[in-house]
Amino acid sequence: MKVMRSFVTAIIRVWNAPFVKYAVITLTGIALVGFVGENSLLAHLRNKHYIGQLDEEIEKYNTRYQNDMRQIHELNHNPKAMERIARERYFMKHDDEDIFVLSDDNREFQSIADNNETAE
Repeated sequence: MKVMRSFVTAIIRVWNAPFVKYAVITLTGIALVGFVGENSLLAHLRNKHYIGQLDEEIEKYNTRYQNDMRQIHELNHNPKAMERIARERYFMKHDDEDIFVLSDDNREFQSIADNNETAE
């Protein structure tokens, strides 16, 4: 019991010492500002990371926009470009041409006998 009283008395003496109350309040305030709430230091760092991701996305879309504008300009000023796009994307052809489409699909090839209905 005497140990408990002496311990409480020591704590009260320390608490009543000059500037201890102010130091505790200051440390508590720094902890609250640094780690709690939407304006904390952690939230600030999270937002900076998110802004960096958004900047990368903006750069990607700006690059895509510049490429599309270049293609539009080319299509408006060069009639051969329109023909090239029609041939590459839409497989359009002249009357005297044949088009062979090469695919990169990994399909299993079946033997001709499997697909031939007249081979029964």
